[in-house]
Order: sequence, then structure tokens, then C-alpha cells
Amino acid sequence: MKSKIIDLIAANVDALTKDEISELIEIPPKPELGDYAFPCFRLAKAMRKAPQMIAADIKAAIDESSDASFIDEIQVQGAYLNFFIKKEIFVKSMVDAAFDDNFGASDMGDGQTICIDYSSPNVAKNFHVGHLRTTIIGNSLYKIYSKLGYKVVRINHLGDWGTQFGKLIVAYKAWGDEETVKKDGVGELMKLYVKFHEEAEKKPELNDEARAWFAKMEQGDEEALKIWQWFKDISLIEYKRTYDLLGMDFDYYLGESFYRDKTDDIVKRITDAGLLKDSEGAKIVDLEEYNMAPCLILKNDGSSIYATRDLAAIFYRKETYNFVKCLYVTGQEQKLHFAQVFKVVELLGNDWAKDELIHIPYGLVSLEGAKLSTRSGNIIYAEDILLEAISKIKEIIEEKNPDIPDKDETAKKIGVGAVLFNDLYNQRIKDVSFKWEKLLNFDGETGPYVQYTYARCASIIRKLDGYTPSKEVDYSVLTDVDSMELLKEVSRFPKVILDAAEKYEPSVVARFAVDVAQAFNKFYNANRINVEEENIRNARASLVYITKKTIKDALLLLGIECPEQM
Repeated sequence: MKSKIIDLIAANVDALTKDEISELIEIPPKPELGDYAFPCFRLAKAMRKAPQMIAADIKAAIDESSDASFIDEIQVQGAYLNFFIKKEIFVKSMVDAAFDDNFGASDMGDGQTICIDYSSPNVAKNFHVGHLRTTIIGNSLYKIYSKLGYKVVRINHLGDWGTQFGKLIVAYKAWGDEETVKKDGVGELMKLYVKFHEEAEKKPELNDEARAWFAKMEQGDEEALKIWQWFKDISLIEYKRTYDLLGMDFDYYLGESFYRDKTDDIVKRITDAGLLKDSEGAKIVDLEEYNMAPCLILKNDGSSIYATRDLAAIFYRKETYNFVKCLYVTGQEQKLHFAQVFKVVELLGNDWAKDELIHIPYGLVSLEGAKLSTRSGNIIYAEDILLEAISKIKEIIEEKNPDIPDKDETAKKIGVGAVLFNDLYNQRIKDVSFKWEKLLNFDGETGPYVQYTYARCASIIRKLDGYTPSKEVDYSVLTDVDSMELLKEVSRFPKVILDAAEKYEPSVVARFAVDVAQAFNKFYNANRINVEEENIRNARASLVYITKKTIKDALLLLGIECPEQM
């Protein structure tokens, strides 16, 4: 219906392309304002008329068109053209679209690759609740772009190289114990890391020892690398346990260490381009004319820094995957770092860096308002948050519905889903707070509320003996206000996915899921479904089926599974 309206407007408006018209068309906030609306403000300058007069002229032209037979009425309200589609035609078009197994999918990304760098915890440190944001957002973007036909390469750029490992080796040798590390894993490594910083405040020379050990790592010292690899193996075991809980994985765990033998080439490229400068013994790229601090390439002891390794990673990824975009999902505090690194890539003669290298920042995360810090040891494990959510949901299930099958699996889907939805419902740039009473609420704009709506749809369909999902129904049954409003919400799904991809914003999908759930519950309260009249029952049941399918598809884009019973 929208595409037909675009054609009608385009046939009578020369000042806008079809794509521009499509961007302007809106779904009015109230049914009495029509099914679609087209604002004429942008045409005023080109057509040298008042927008209301332009709207009246377009209406008159369309009224005479034989291609407008699907339109019931066009109203001019101010600068808007409001289109009222013949209800049964409108319902049929939406039902047909929503029944398609590929509803919302696209082939726009066919043959193109997007790399996403996300999660990327620092090895030998806890996978804490702060890491959940990059992991959850990155995983959702992977699913959104995959839905649009892109090949998406999921990269976990582990923080597994740098001076911090020199610190950890010093701490392990001074205060560590092999058996304790084997037993307590990352928890013990974190204690040693915190201990180092406490002791280094009293003995600053410990920092020199740490730098010396990292220099040994860079030089290939066998003992240093053996200890480092052990720390890394221990960490990955724990991280993968959290990823399993979240139901996600990566194509590559290529951490900073993977690029350590590629940094010499980066230094050579920068040197050959005449960009490398000395600064108090260190090597930098001066970015003052771009209003940025210099990008440090080599420290004064000759060792590389994470910027060098990020540069190496960019060129490796471009050459290996030939990406059309490389997305970096990290905290907004790294905005300057990525601006510097991307600018260096551009200055090396790569204009593609301006459009293809994209930093996707997000806000801070806290638990009941308590900010998380690594060095102080004030850490809350991501795994503990997820397990706590599952436990709390299981208590609710035991109280409310103890007889449902697969209680443990259901509790996991709802508990993990609640954590993911709480994060993704917020715009990513905003700070997120984990508040249990909000997180696990089955009412309101929460994951459990949307999942419960899905389970209600599943329950309704289970109880309809002999019902087979079909789009061939009596469309006149679904022309009431509540049915049509629900269909309109569902029909937004393809546009929602595109918007989420263009804005790098999974919250667009999360909010859509809530809108569909709310529209469904309004429809459900207004319409009996399991009635004797077969045409009414089947039509409404098909709307329930469409809703169930759309909610499931939307939540899957967020990494959330739907339980059949709750």
C-alpha cells in the first residue's frame, strides 16, 4: 500500500524522488487521521506555494487517477495529505506481508561483508557487568545486519596484550600460587592485579618491573609467554561460560596479541608516509591540525601500544574480509582513541576510512546506581548477574505456575532475556542501571512482558482445535480499530529493522516489540478469538499467529528466546 501511494505522489510531484517521498510518508498517531500521511512542507520552496495548497493540488490530481482505486478517501489537513485505504484491501496487504517467512528480511547486503568488533574483555580480568553492554549490543547488531543479507564477521578482539600482563606476571611471581590460580581462575588473577596496584602505590619501581616483563613478552621470552598463555587459557574458559549463558558465539577470537607481529608494518607505513614523529623518546602521529591529541604509536621503550595494534587490525581486516563497514562497539570514553586511529588510517591515503570505520559508543552501566571499577576490585561478574536473574525468575515460576514443563529452561530464557532487554530497550548512548524490580517486572516495557505476550499467543493457538495458520481469511473480520492498529504495528517491522541498522540502534527493535505486545493485548481484550463462527475465529487466530511470529522474530534480533509457556 505504501509503495502504491509513493507511485501516486511521484506521478504528480517532480521535486522529490520516490526514495525521498518514502522517507517523508508517516503512519499517523491516531486512526482517525488515516492510514498514511504525507507532509508537503518540503515542496513549498520548489513549487512556490503554501503547503496546504500543494496538498490540495496533489489530492485533486490523485482523485482523478484510475490507479487510486485502492484508496477510500484522501483528506487535506493543514499541510498533510491523509490517505484512508479501503479497509479490506489494507488488511489483506498487511496479512499477506506478515505471513511471509522472510518478513522483515532483505537482500540489500547480499555479497557485502560487515565486521563487528565487540565484547573484547581484557584477559585475566573479570567479565563484569560492564562488558555486557558491548556484548549485547554487538550481538544484536550482528543479527540485524544478518537479517538484511550481509555477511557479518563477529570478532572478539580480546585485550590479551599490553603492560597489564607485565603487572600480572610481577604480581604472580611475588604473591601468587599456581594451585590457587588453577582453583579460583580469573578471580585469583584479579586479586593479584588489585594487589599489584596497591603495592605499586608504595613501591613505584614495581611499574618498571612490569614494563620490563612486557618488553620480554614482546621480545618472545619463553617464560613470559608461557605464563601469559596460561592466564589467557584460564580466562577464555570463564568467558565462554558467560557467552554460553547468553546464547552467543564469535567467528574469531583474534585478540591484540594476534597483531603483534604486524605492528612493524604499521610503523613502516607511517614512517614512509612521513607521519611518524619523535616526542620525548616516543613515536607519535601529530593530529593537532585535526583538534586531536597525538596518536601514540610506540612507547619510549620501543614497545607497541593498543593504538598500533588497532591500526594493524584494521588493515588485516580490510585485506582479509574486504568489509564495507567495520564497527567498533565500545564505551563512549574511547571516542577519542578511535577518532585518532581512524584519522591515521585516512592520512595513510585510505579515503574509505571516513565511511567504513565506525565507532559505536554506549553509556555506562551500574547496579542500583553503583558504578563499576576494575582496579579497586569493586567487581560484579556478568555471570553472577545472569544467574541471579534466572534464579529470581525461577522463584516467580514456582510461586505463579509451578506445573509448567521445562522450568529451568524457561527460567533461563526469561532471566537472560530480561537482562538483555533491559539493556537494549534504552538508547545505547544512555547509561543503564540494573534494578531488579524493573528488570524482572512482567508488566510495563520489559522483556518478561513481551515474552509473556508471546506465550499468551502460543497458548491461544494451542487451544484452537483444528486451526491451521493461513493468510486466506475473511479480511472484513479484521477491519475493527484494534485489529487494524495491531496490523499496522506489525507491518512496521521491515522499516524498523532498516532504521535499527542505519542508526546502529537495537533499541528501535526493542521498542517495536513492546509496541506490538501492547497493541496485541489491547486487541485481545477487545476481541474474543475462540468463537463459534469459523470465519471470525480463523481470521482472529491468524492475527494472533502473525503477532506471535513477529514478536519471536523481533526478540531474536535482540538475542532473546521466547518460552512457549510462562
